[in-house]
Amino acid sequence: QVQLVESGGGLVQSGGSLRLSCATSGLIFSRYVMGWYRQAPGKQRELVAAIAPNDITNYADSVKGRFTISRDNAKNTVYLQMNSLKPEDTAVYYCNARWPLNPNYWGQGTQVTVSS
Repeated sequence: QVQLVESGGGLVQSGGSLRLSCATSGLIFSRYVMGWYRQAPGKQRELVAAIAPNDITNYADSVKGRFTISRDNAKNTVYLQMNSLKPEDTAVYYCNARWPLNPNYWGQGTQVTVSS
């Protein structure tokens, strides 16, 4: 059974930092593209950052230079370091695992709230 479990969300002031973690089990982690998505109230879920098995990364323009995605294949875990947080970063953040021709997996989400 595949599981993705996010942690590290919370309430932080504008300009602060948080580090999200997504621990996975039940999949061959090193083969998957891992991503962080977010969904704010009344908005569609959007890609924040993704990291490929070869460590190539891509970021949404709104977080470039502030967020860093990384992975630890030995721990089957992906991270999202979020710095210089803004109120508009407030959302539920979801971990995602995808690999061509395989099911797309999601975590349950973790709330990030940035106060002004």
